[in-house]
Amino acid sequence: MSAGGTGISVVTPTLGRPDEVRGMLANLALQTAVPDEVVLIDGAPKDRRTEDAVAALVASETLPFDVHWARYGGGTAIQRNRGIDRARGRFIAFIDDDIRLEPDFFALLLAAYDDPERRDVGAIVGCISNQVLDIATSPRWRWYRRLRLFGTYRPGAFDRRTGHPINRYLQPPHETLRPVDFMGSNCALWRAEVFADGLRFDPFFRDFGVLEDAHLALSAGRRWRLLEHGAARCVHLDAPGGRTAPWRVAYKTAVNYRYVFLDIVRPRAVAQERGWWTVQLVDFLRLAAYALRRPSRRAWSVTVGKLLGLVAAARLATPSAMRPCVDGSAPAASSVAPPVDPAPGDVSSIAADATAPPSPAAVPAPSPASSP
Repeated sequence: MSAGGTGISVVTPTLGRPDEVRGMLANLALQTAVPDEVVLIDGAPKDRRTEDAVAALVASETLPFDVHWARYGGGTAIQRNRGIDRARGRFIAFIDDDIRLEPDFFALLLAAYDDPERRDVGAIVGCISNQVLDIATSPRWRWYRRLRLFGTYRPGAFDRRTGHPINRYLQPPHETLRPVDFMGSNCALWRAEVFADGLRFDPFFRDFGVLEDAHLALSAGRRWRLLEHGAARCVHLDAPGGRTAPWRVAYKTAVNYRYVFLDIVRPRAVAQERGWWTVQLVDFLRLAAYALRRPSRRAWSVTVGKLLGLVAAARLATPSAMRPCVDGSAPAASSVAPPVDPAPGDVSSIAADATAPPSPAAVPAPSPASSP
């Protein structure tokens, strides 16, 4: 059953979280501006719990929007690309299954888009109210400032001096619209037009997502303005299911950040290379110092994961300049081939897609210092 009218297609990747998906759908139904459809991309190759849960909700005819379910693996970036291809709305909202929006979330973002002076705005991101970080009390960020690692500390900026994004939540809650260079993909509303020329999440970012959303935003930012809406708020439940090992996340905080640096910062000066490596080495030393002070299997696995990521980052080549350009000005899509597209499947018929099995990332990473 569809309410229609807002032009919003919600795209959500999920993996083994049936309860979170049920909660998300119930939360979306409470929006004052109800989406037209929800496209769920399920990365679980054999687990039918989410499929069955969604089928039961659709059969109950209690949801005020259409729900489309498809099984497709490869990681959150690959799953979102599949959702973009299936979405039919004028706007595409990336909402994670463990995000809970305030009732006026979509209404506020749509109202911001209505301003004719914002025709060049390609995406507006909301704010997660339980992720605020105080730069004055964070030991990590106090050290970053003491060492003068970054050229800017503006939340939501991409520091080209070091090739690292500055955490958006290094600021108190606000009610304004303000420009950002990048954004996460768990509570953002994009114009579908941004993706009309082929822009997608880079298939380099496979498996568990780290910095794939910042890379997408930075690529789109070559053509479009990006905004943050402080009054459009939500809560992140930080569900434990479907996550990867901490050492692997640490590995990606070197390789994925290196990939973004190589792809976005062109050309690069020696000082920028030195800046990127300095930030990464400081992060490694911070992790190693913690492991020495408070030794545990987890602390040492994270430290080793970071070291392995730095070794892999040193071997990573600049993304090919010969690959297709997504914005007509500079290449921004990896030459890594995406998975073979399976046949579609809807909850309406509960015919599952042929599963593309998830594949672990070979060489990816971003720095924990600057999560979107």
